[in-house]
Amino acid sequence: MPPAPSSSTPTIASCLLRYDENGGFWATPGGSLEDGENHATAPLRELSEEPGIDEKAVELGAQLAERDKDHLVGGRHVRQVEKCFLTRVSATNVDPNRASQPDNTREHRWWTLAELRTTAETVYPLGLAELLSGVLVHGAPLHPVVLAG
Repeated sequence: MPPAPSSSTPTIASCLLRYDENGGFWATPGGSLEDGENHATAPLRELSEEPGIDEKAVELGAQLAERDKDHLVGGRHVRQVEKCFLTRVSATNVDPNRASQPDNTREHRWWTLAELRTTAETVYPLGLAELLSGVLVHGAPLHPVVLAG
């Protein structure tokens, strides 16, 4: 995986996972809450399981957005409630070889904000580029943004 962009000015990049189901799409790491977990601890576990990021290397920030979605997962209809958090992590801490549950992930890739804005590929959550643009300009929202789709 190429390294995350870096510079002396603030930048935003997103590590997305490629899936082939439902016509193919890219998505942020995530998944279901496990027994005893909450929405602040689950992202750390998911980042460890899917792209192989050491939990200790993750700085979990504010909740940026949420969405409710009915869709197919592994051929089953599910209602998914997603909460998107700002996280900070170095590209050197992403190691797909450490991923313990890569699911059907085909690829991991860092996307710049410019790439997210111009891609013709499907990226979930929908509106990710606009959400991250707002964070870069204004900082994290005071209340989570409700995303469509």
